[in-house]
Amino acid sequence: MRITTWAEYGLICALHLARRPDEGPVTGRDIAATERLSGDYVEQILLRLRRAGLVKSTRGARGGYQLARPASAITVRDVIKASELSTFDLHCVSHPVDSVRCSDAAECSIRPVWMLLQQRIDEVLDSVCLQDLLAQESTVRERVGLPAVDDDVRDGRLSLPVLPG
Repeated sequence: MRITTWAEYGLICALHLARRPDEGPVTGRDIAATERLSGDYVEQILLRLRRAGLVKSTRGARGGYQLARPASAITVRDVIKASELSTFDLHCVSHPVDSVRCSDAAECSIRPVWMLLQQRIDEVLDSVCLQDLLAQESTVRERVGLPAVDDDVRDGRLSLPVLPG
């Protein structure tokens, strides 16, 4: 799995809107300027999010974008799927090695591993909503089950445990 800029920017834009639930619509240009992203790219992403029903748009002088649902009702998977059009690229489908070998009728012992990986990724992405991501990083780490980050890790001095063997 590779997180592209579509997914990353989609989450940044959605979080920007989640931080301002009662402030009215915000333009794509304002989001782009505040988040230091390409304005054209932001507009394309917002269009994808709108088509997926995650944001709504208002026309006019005071127009712009708002979340279509509360931040607690929009998952990271929703945003990535809308931005990226999928959450996991199953190569058996998108880039088959050959049409016979990778057909649904063919026996492939690798396919179940990719399918399980896709399922687990989607489960993780479904377990985190935009509301969760509004918290500080340490709180989010705790919510998703990751250990706290100490100052050495933040400074790039990651020390990995020595494994026996």
